[in-house]
Amino acid sequence: MLFRAATADPAHLDRAVAHPADGPVPALTAEKIREELAGNRIRPEWIWTAEDEDGRILARALWWGRSDSAQPIALDCLQVGAGVADPAGVAAGLLDAGHAAFGGLPGYNLSLPRGWRADPELAAAVAWRRDAAYRTGLTREIERLRYEWTPAAGTAEPTGRLVFREGSDEEMLDAFVRLSRGSLDLATRHELELMDAEQLAREDFDFYLDCPGERSWWRLAHLPDGRLAGLAVPSATPYHRNVGYLGVVPEQRGQGLIDEILAEITRFHAAQGAERITATTDTVNLPMAAAFDRAGYEVTEIRLVLEAPAR
Repeated sequence: MLFRAATADPAHLDRAVAHPADGPVPALTAEKIREELAGNRIRPEWIWTAEDEDGRILARALWWGRSDSAQPIALDCLQVGAGVADPAGVAAGLLDAGHAAFGGLPGYNLSLPRGWRADPELAAAVAWRRDAAYRTGLTREIERLRYEWTPAAGTAEPTGRLVFREGSDEEMLDAFVRLSRGSLDLATRHELELMDAEQLAREDFDFYLDCPGERSWWRLAHLPDGRLAGLAVPSATPYHRNVGYLGVVPEQRGQGLIDEILAEITRFHAAQGAERITATTDTVNLPMAAAFDRAGYEVTEIRLVLEAPAR
């Protein structure tokens, strides 16, 4: 079996892009792949295929990144033909080949409908993908809810419980540090096992600084007496506005202030004409999920994230 990137010739790229996006797990259409290629978010060297001795494509993997990414950020699509006897084995070989070329292990994001476990065909398709991911080192699993707001949900008026203002980089970094303490976010908790809160704050700061949103959008949230209550980081993806990062400092949690911070982010994006605002939170982060529900955000999918454990 031959594993290779779609960089050898235009004909190979065309075949890889046109490979059927069938099966129960949602996949990108050829038209969408062409759009992502044009935007430099998918590249020929990030499209890998597994072929038999006759040159037939048996499997395909598509990795995605931002337009300026040096390496792919995540595996977007992984497909193996219905007639392949060992889909997990073929997929694992394909992922290993890609990982070796990239010099790293990008995570794998599966976008799934709610209740996917109750669908036997879909659950089986997820099972062999999870098996392949585990075999190649993507053994840490997080399940996330993807939320979406549209103008039909409306926005909440300010209550005066919090005052929002711009902050310096030093103030923002301090807020990131304070918010990480006791966080229910699994990624944050995993990272704090390997680094201190100051280092994680710098990484989070740099990540959101590198997102399509503007640094000038970020706001500190204070109580009327001046004490820090939390942080609001409206952000964006290459496709639409995004909630980004938000939270309440430990000493102010349990008072419903997260609703105020989320409402501020929603108002900000809505005032700029956003027709869609997306957000994600871990399924285990029940307080955050409840806040999204109260704010009129709707769950549109489940995102199963498979990634390499932090070292």
